[in-house]
Parts: sequence; C-alpha cells; structure tokens
Amino acid sequence: MRKVTVVVVILLSVCIFSGCNNELSGSKPPSVSIKIDNKQYDTQLGTYCWNAECVDTVGPVELLKEKEPIQVKAGEQITLNMDYTPKPNEIHLSQIENDDEVEIEVNHNQFIAPNEKGTYFYVYSVWWIDEEDENLSHGDAFYAFALEVK
Repeated sequence: MRKVTVVVVILLSVCIFSGCNNELSGSKPPSVSIKIDNKQYDTQLGTYCWNAECVDTVGPVELLKEKEPIQVKAGEQITLNMDYTPKPNEIHLSQIENDDEVEIEVNHNQFIAPNEKGTYFYVYSVWWIDEEDENLSHGDAFYAFALEVK
C-alpha cells in the first residue's frame, strides 16, 4: 500500500511542476471498464492529473469499501477497456492482497485472474508521457477495482 502512495505522490508532483498541459480532451480522464466473460464492469477513478488539475483520493481498498468485488473464476481472462484516443503510452497493473502488492503482467490489455480463492484489489495506472520528454506527463490516472475469486 505504501508503494502505491509513494508512486501517486511522485506522479502528482511531476504533473504539478511540469505544468500538465491541455493536450488531452475532456474535463476528467476517460473511464475504464473491465470485461469478464462478455460482461462489462466499471472501475473506480482514483487519483489523477488531467488538464492542469490534480485530484488526490484514498487508496484502492478504502476507495472500494462500499462496492462489492466482481466475481470471477480462477484463471479467468480479464480485459481492460478504455475508449479514448490517444491511448496512454505507459501502463501498470498492481494487485493488492493482504497488504502485499505485486505487479501483474498485462498483454494486449488482458491479464489472468488469480488461481487462489480470495478477494484481490487492483490499481490500473496509466500515463500519457510526452514522446520527446520522458519526464513530462500530459496526464495520468489511477483506476481501482476488486475481484473475488470463487
């Protein structure tokens, strides 16, 4: 959990001090959904910097405390969907279980649900990094969701 907080603080600082510009459309980052067995589920927008506005939220576990986890089967394929252009050029997916955080591999916007039963929290982190200056972020967003493996 502490790693997520540190990353969020660093990214907010980079965004604020680099003067995140207005190259991205909309007043907020685009929504992200996940697709499981041909059903769509919304994620919860967390901390973000978008068009020179930065919003900080609580961590994923606290952000999702009022929401029921999405039921999945062990090893089920999950697809992350964002209907927005341009697509972010850097993404990370972190899985949190019992205060342990691990990076999850995402291939072609897909990942596999855990094999062990339990409730898992996720943070899907995306950035629109400047193509010429890798230290300049045009925007970033963090999305939270929870899965319960039955």
